[in-house]
Amino acid sequence: MTAAIYARVSTEDQDCSMQLTELRAYVERMGWQVQEYVEKASGKAGAPRPELERLLGDARLRKFGVVVVWKLDRFGRSLQEFVERVMLLDQLGIRFVAPTQGIDTDRRSPAGKLLMHILAAIAEFERELIRERVRAGIAEAQRRGKHCGRPLKVFRRDEAVRMRRRGMSWRAIARALGVPQSTVRLAVRRALEGCAESPPREGGGGKRKQRT
Repeated sequence: MTAAIYARVSTEDQDCSMQLTELRAYVERMGWQVQEYVEKASGKAGAPRPELERLLGDARLRKFGVVVVWKLDRFGRSLQEFVERVMLLDQLGIRFVAPTQGIDTDRRSPAGKLLMHILAAIAEFERELIRERVRAGIAEAQRRGKHCGRPLKVFRRDEAVRMRRRGMSWRAIARALGVPQSTVRLAVRRALEGCAESPPREGGGGKRKQRT
């Protein structure tokens, strides 16, 4: 089996010698062939990691059967990143090993199966947290009167109201304004509701209710 060694340091002042020495010795003991990916990249979020991208690309091509790293934090800047990448490798049938920390996702062993179940649970928990944050953010934005969702269609809503009052059909109005019928209906309904809720002007010509 071919093993992909991934080594990374965060600054140009460091080198990967210690990582590579330990990882090469481990792979040799296991009797695996070696393919190396050595990265010198910033630890900042969003900084490019070309060697990691190359490794993941080769993983999709099944160029190796196991990925070996020195420690977990070499493979992801956050727990979410780490879990996503290990889950991707597992879906591709590739094992992940961090020998200095006793981590091995080999599904042939009970410990490996348990570890993958734990990682899957963490991934699902993280997804639920993200959904909750999104829902809470949308609710707060709507409470403040902000529009959420698709951008509103730009068209003359007052013209749609005038056309409707002249007796034009929803289909004709939508065709004339170049927007879907559902959008026209919603815009006219909201406009008419706004008119109904607005207070009467002073000196208006409407009949006043008689006092009882």
